Amino acid sequence: MTTQSNRAGVLQIVGVGLVLLLVVVVLHAEGRIFLCDCGHFAVWTSDTCSSQTSQQLFDPYSFTHILHGFLYFWLFALLFKRMSPGWQLWLAVLLEGTWELLENTPFVIEKYRTETAALGYQGDTIVNSLGDLTCALIGFLLARKLGVRWSLIFFLLVEVVLTWWIHDSLLLQIVMLVHPVEAIKRWQMCG
Repeated sequence: MTTQSNRAGVLQIVGVGLVLLLVVVVLHAEGRIFLCDCGHFAVWTSDTCSSQTSQQLFDPYSFTHILHGFLYFWLFALLFKRMSPGWQLWLAVLLEGTWELLENTPFVIEKYRTETAALGYQGDTIVNSLGDLTCALIGFLLARKLGVRWSLIFFLLVEVVLTWWIHDSLLLQIVMLVHPVEAIKRWQMCG
């Protein structure tokens, strides 16, 4: 390995760390809490109908963030073929970090509350946002390993499983945020 590639690798690692730090600082400045105010920390919560969703490190929606990583991989395969894998990884973290900041704005939180079945949604804790970033990174690396064809099959499989399991998925989230469908919202409701 050359000195130049060593330097690039260090810059990429530092760049990822800076993005993570910036996300934490901005989320905190916007009033997001670090840990769930429920009084305990959990690595996983499976109940999508509880107030723990988006409050603990991982939840069923973490799988949609893995799929974000797949989308970044496909986007970069089309637009940034010549970019080094390390810089693609940094860009994926930057894009997901940007999404986490946008997702936790009052506008998007309110959109989730009114247009989806996520009634009472308060936004993510900082820990959950870091979990979501981790999932997107895992998804990006997994898609890179699988390649375009197999990652598409995996993506569709995860969509089907999420739709069956939690009555939601990445594609359904997009539909409900862009053009809400009342029948889908009723089907997704807990209770």
